[in-house]
Amino acid sequence: MGTLLFGENSTRDGRIEITTQGRDYLQEDVNKMKLLSIGAAVLCLATIGWAGENSKAGELQRSAEVIQNVTSASPDQGVPNQVLEGAKCVAVIPKLVKGAFIVGGEHGTGVATCRTTNGSWSAPAPFSVSGVSWGAQIGGKSTDLVMFIMNDQGMNDLLQGHVKVGADVSAAAGPVGRSASADAGYKAGILTYSASKGAFIGASLNGAELQQDTKATREWYGKDVPFRDILQGNVPIPNEDARAFVNAVQSAKESSTR
Repeated sequence: MGTLLFGENSTRDGRIEITTQGRDYLQEDVNKMKLLSIGAAVLCLATIGWAGENSKAGELQRSAEVIQNVTSASPDQGVPNQVLEGAKCVAVIPKLVKGAFIVGGEHGTGVATCRTTNGSWSAPAPFSVSGVSWGAQIGGKSTDLVMFIMNDQGMNDLLQGHVKVGADVSAAAGPVGRSASADAGYKAGILTYSASKGAFIGASLNGAELQQDTKATREWYGKDVPFRDILQGNVPIPNEDARAFVNAVQSAKESSTR
């Protein structure tokens, strides 16, 4: 800090006047503090930007891992082959955390992909989900949720970019076991599962609302893109993490026919 020079500039009534040199020192210190503040702000913004990119990549990576676990689960704790083979769309909510809630239930984010007319899977479309009821079927403090959209009605509702599970489209807790029949819930538009430690159980998500995450969409694709355009395969896969997720879904589907 600069030194304040008093000496002869002290007034008779006890007030202290700062000399010109002292003012220069103070101004220098103020300028230094301004530069430090600007530097800290720039660093903070850079860190936030990096964290955002890291978060997006992390969500896709975790979603890919969840789908990979579908095929590596033991036969009696996995998703039936009929479900994997017949799914028209797949949506994953990785690491939904109990307590991350808004009014009406838990809140999280996820990614979805749909089978296109040429048989391939679309680029991933990011969405948010709210109103998830944390029932006994889900359990624990965090879980991975997977939704298999099984019919045209379910797929068309998802393409709208906003769907209320159980209201706009019927949903049911999915059957479990590789060789299990999906007939019990096959008429439902969506079959839902909770995954923990490699095991999958049917979980009711009735009441949950899914809608397009427009902010994430702009971050992933560089502009606003309708949910329908993404899920119908009208936009390219944006990056390697997105491709890894799509490949995981394709591999899971192929494994169901072996």
